[in-house]
Amino acid sequence: MSHAAPQAIHLADYTPPNWLVSSVHLTFRLDPTGTRVLSRIEFAPNPDASSRDFALDGENMKLISARIDGAEVTPDVGAHGLTCDVPDGAFTWEAEVEINPASNTALEGLYMSSGMYCTQCEAEGFRKITYYPDRPDVMSVFTVRIEGDEPVMLSNGNPGNSGDGFAEWHDPWPKPAYLFALVAGRLVNHPGSFTTMSGREVDLNIWVRPGDEGKCAFGMQALKDSMRWDEEVYGREYDLDLFNIVAVDDFNMGAMENKGLNIFNSSCVLASPETSTDANFERIEAIIAHEYFHNWTGNRITCRDWFQLCLKEGLTVFRDAQFTSDMRSAPVKRIEDVIVLRARQFREDNGPLAHPVRPHSFVEINNFYTATVYEKGAELIGMLKTLVGDEAWSKALTLYFQRHDGQACTIEDWLKVFEDVTGRDLAQFKRWYEDAGTPRLSVTDEFKDGTYTLNFKQETPPTPGQDSKPPRVIPIAVGLLGQNGDEVVETRILEMNKAEQNFEFTGLSAHPIPSILRGFSAPVILMRETNDAERAFLLAHDTDPFNKWEAGRALARAGLLEMISEGANPDAAYLEAVRTMATDDSLDPAFRALTLGLPSQDDLAQAIHDAGSTPDPQAIWDALEALKDARAEALEDTANALYSQHQVGETYRPDAEQSGARALANAALAMITRRDGGAAAQAQYDSADNMTQQLAALGCLLQAGKGDTAVQAFYEQWQDDRLVIDKWFGLQIAHAAPDQTVAVTERLTQHPDFTMKNPNRFRATLGALAGSPAGFHHASGEGYRLLADWLIKLDPLNPQTTARMCSAFETWRRYDDARQTLIKKQLRRIADQPKLSRDTTEMVGRILQS
Repeated sequence: MSHAAPQAIHLADYTPPNWLVSSVHLTFRLDPTGTRVLSRIEFAPNPDASSRDFALDGENMKLISARIDGAEVTPDVGAHGLTCDVPDGAFTWEAEVEINPASNTALEGLYMSSGMYCTQCEAEGFRKITYYPDRPDVMSVFTVRIEGDEPVMLSNGNPGNSGDGFAEWHDPWPKPAYLFALVAGRLVNHPGSFTTMSGREVDLNIWVRPGDEGKCAFGMQALKDSMRWDEEVYGREYDLDLFNIVAVDDFNMGAMENKGLNIFNSSCVLASPETSTDANFERIEAIIAHEYFHNWTGNRITCRDWFQLCLKEGLTVFRDAQFTSDMRSAPVKRIEDVIVLRARQFREDNGPLAHPVRPHSFVEINNFYTATVYEKGAELIGMLKTLVGDEAWSKALTLYFQRHDGQACTIEDWLKVFEDVTGRDLAQFKRWYEDAGTPRLSVTDEFKDGTYTLNFKQETPPTPGQDSKPPRVIPIAVGLLGQNGDEVVETRILEMNKAEQNFEFTGLSAHPIPSILRGFSAPVILMRETNDAERAFLLAHDTDPFNKWEAGRALARAGLLEMISEGANPDAAYLEAVRTMATDDSLDPAFRALTLGLPSQDDLAQAIHDAGSTPDPQAIWDALEALKDARAEALEDTANALYSQHQVGETYRPDAEQSGARALANAALAMITRRDGGAAAQAQYDSADNMTQQLAALGCLLQAGKGDTAVQAFYEQWQDDRLVIDKWFGLQIAHAAPDQTVAVTERLTQHPDFTMKNPNRFRATLGALAGSPAGFHHASGEGYRLLADWLIKLDPLNPQTTARMCSAFETWRRYDDARQTLIKKQLRRIADQPKLSRDTTEMVGRILQS
């Protein structure tokens, strides 16, 4: 790289803050280009600190004045903060700064979104608002006054005095600065209310831009359901008089759990049948629950430092998955979560960006809001619950809330609660937090004299900075099936804690068929020699829904790998098995729709790479297309029957029952389209009265090469709805043939509605390119060039989004020498940009160093 590498921050170097804060008073005098922020902060020395040095974080602001106990002072101001001589004891710090929200395209700190003032302070955005010890272990009570001409002015906590041109807010619960929030603008609210389990009335609001108020009802109900669920399942009651949600168009993340004032990417809260798909509704429900659950697992108990990010995120992802499982289908939710885990987190673990769930170091914390922290972090919580059991889990969570309420905690604090409740030593389990990589769990078996033995071996491959990994505790859920399909041993949890370990099952009359890793009881890669006959048997007879689905997926994967490597024909056993599954009316339609899914291009590329070969993206795409064509032919009558049987004639509801029916019908439509050239899809498009059906039909038409007219009609119908047009951008790229993917993407980046300043639009377009492996990895290298062009343009404006999208290049070592050379060229072109952000510098550096 052409510039000095940013310095890493290490977990081992943590020291307590020198100064603690008891109260913060902030006054905002709003102006788009010259907002003044006046702060009055009460500091006291930290008795646990070894130093009395005084330093405050601060970036991209102008210091107007500073005072200590009323006396003017002149701090030493640098690019990242200030230092100052201070008294030995407690004192009052006052400062006035000026910031420019309109120029803040990074969307961190205080910025403008479509004329509205908005903040995003996680992880380190508050330092762009005023000078402050911007770290999560400094917690304080905040009082805020907002002055300006905006009709609605919101902040954390409960409302105080308000009048012409001002509004005051007070949050009585101590919080770190990353949970601070302010929103001001021309907004309208969708109101609601909730009565807590102790009988308190809480006012609820979803605030949106005028015109969006008709898309709030589902989000409001999801909020109420979340509040009730958290009371019933975890005993957690909401603790303020008011809960506000604000929908914001320009937002780097999905949503943010600021105390009492959640700020949401508008795509994660606005919903209507006409503009949102079933998947959108489910995602909105889950994200609203996630951010609400953070009130206790993240806000009331927060992280000591950013290395502990998984403490709040892993636990809260686990809780929102429990919620969705209770609200919808638990087996379907589990399968969907594992699909995401394997697609995102396993890929991360197997590449240059691998890192522990709790990292040992980082350069830019924004780069560690990853699938490893979130999704794998949630898997660790699930394993812990499995190991200790439901009763101990409940007792430990109650103790966790009692012991640590109002504190900034660590993973050690979390595990200690379980050790105290159960008497277990969790030192070995802690390795899951400390070691990167996905363990490989290999299995052999033998049967002799009525005893069946499973032999397990675990090994975790080297990852950057970690060559050797000791064995971990792995909970392996196992059931055994008899030759007639009956379950002869119900699910048992085998606790593996050695590198190699055997488990015996006695009293059996014949060699059983094992069902291993039921419910995906641990985030590992299971390696076991098996055959299509056994996979088909498990697909037909396994009582565990996850392993039933897994058997079908494995059957498809095995056939596809033979098609790719040997030019084999589509597997007849798979085609017959999937027909049997799809027509089994005893199974949930949503589950059957999942069984009709196929391994992704990325999944197959990783499998080929793991087997020691070099994946060819075009060959993978060709094999998938051939199997889809063969399946459409073999299941033509089945597809037509399913499509007819699962039409929903009732008024649209985004519930599990209707969503499952539409999912199965649309999976059938995709097969029908390959046989009828798009006639049924066109009919569905013309008659659709909801976005799920309209978008599914449009995708089928694009796949059939018959989508030009519908694409234009769709745009003309929805051009004024920004979230629907995001879908329009992404769908065209996702359904382009590999040799056209780059051209379609390039054309859409020239469209008047494309803007790189809006993260949703940028991700919908360039993210769709990166998410189309055969097109992105086209041998010409044009996909790499186009993405790099736009990342270079975006980095000066929004480093956070740029850095995250660099992960599209993380699998470059899988591919042939020619593609590796092309990717390295683009990565180095990005790295050599002058004034490249710290975020992107770190990401590109980690990818190149692999």
